[in-house]
Amino acid sequence: MKIKFFLTVLAFVFFAGFNVNAQGIKIGYTNVDYILQNLPAAKDIQTKLATEKAQYDKIYGEKVAEFQKSYEDYQKNSASMSAVIRADKEKSLQNKQGEIQEFQQNSEVALGRKQQELLAPVMDKIQKAIDDVAKEAGYTYVLNSDAGYQSAVVVLVAPESDNITNLVFKKLGVTPPADAAKSTSTTTPATPAKN
Repeated sequence: MKIKFFLTVLAFVFFAGFNVNAQGIKIGYTNVDYILQNLPAAKDIQTKLATEKAQYDKIYGEKVAEFQKSYEDYQKNSASMSAVIRADKEKSLQNKQGEIQEFQQNSEVALGRKQQELLAPVMDKIQKAIDDVAKEAGYTYVLNSDAGYQSAVVVLVAPESDNITNLVFKKLGVTPPADAAKSTSTTTPATPAKN
């Protein structure tokens, strides 16, 4: 939430034409999705969600099988049914089909809620780590380099020295993955280190 707010404010400052003294501003960037995907907690969340989804899928499969059996029975015997019984069976089949659709929609909503519930504390920890790194390293703004579809601000060009992803991993107590620099770099090659 804070990231989107800061990105919006930064976009407004840049695009509204305010005169800002660039010497006092230090801008860093990171890739929040990449950090999340590489945290041990994310794997645990995926396991919990997969387990819950498997439970919903099992119930859904049972409901579909029951419907299919009733439908096949209806097709086999409908010619010999009276109009009243046929109408009753058709109504029953429509109700079962509606129940299946409702269950599917409810299970998707429940999974979405569960995902948000599990992700919220992890995202809060990531945000706190970003805030701490920004404060310690003197960054005025930290942009999310993967926010292209979510926000108006996208990091297109930035020096690798302002990529704080590894610092965030360390602040979270996680060893940065070996490919951290590659997956969070922007469209320009990394800036050579100064001696």
